[in-house]
Amino acid sequence: MAVARRLGPLTRDCLAEIPGPCGSCVRWEFDAVHRARVERDGIGAEAKADWLSSTLLDWGSCGQVVRVDGVVAGYALYAPPAYLPGLAAYATAPVSADAVALSTMRVAAEYAGRGIARMLIQGMAADLVRRGVRAVEAITTTHPADVPGDAGGCLIPADFLLAVGFNTIRAHPRTPRVRLDLRTTLTWREDVVEAAMERLLGRRQQVGALPLQAPTE
Repeated sequence: MAVARRLGPLTRDCLAEIPGPCGSCVRWEFDAVHRARVERDGIGAEAKADWLSSTLLDWGSCGQVVRVDGVVAGYALYAPPAYLPGLAAYATAPVSADAVALSTMRVAAEYAGRGIARMLIQGMAADLVRRGVRAVEAITTTHPADVPGDAGGCLIPADFLLAVGFNTIRAHPRTPRVRLDLRTTLTWREDVVEAAMERLLGRRQQVGALPLQAPTE
């Protein structure tokens, strides 16, 4: 039976279907004080949905989601750095003024190796190229097996983005910042993206960490 995979923009309605805790996590969307208030009041899902609605209204599309037979299999979130103040807490911030920040990319473990990551990257790139964005940057982690809640549990693994064409522009032993120039890189080979995913999945299984929910938040 053919499997239907569909790429589309991330909307407010999608958040409740996102795998794992990402639908209510506001690590990147607010500064530390605002985030602490949201977490104290237990309103993460509502606050994230409001942030998404506001960003869509002010800036436009800020994410991609892939569905497999109608089920959300993965998503990516990106926006200008001013919309993601939580990134400023890291030593390799800030994201360059001419770039959009890729804050989150996650694929449910059961869909790893099925082309979901490639679709998300290509969908993001196509969206941003159409809008005249020059580059994408991400603050990544070199320790992706860290438990969720630590930096490594929310940041995208550096190895993954480097393997699909990003370059390090500010080195750091734990949280390097990487960049992809959209003016010269418009497509990614499927085998390169999926090989990067498989390497990360194998590494996490070996250390007994959570299954790759790929590059994670």
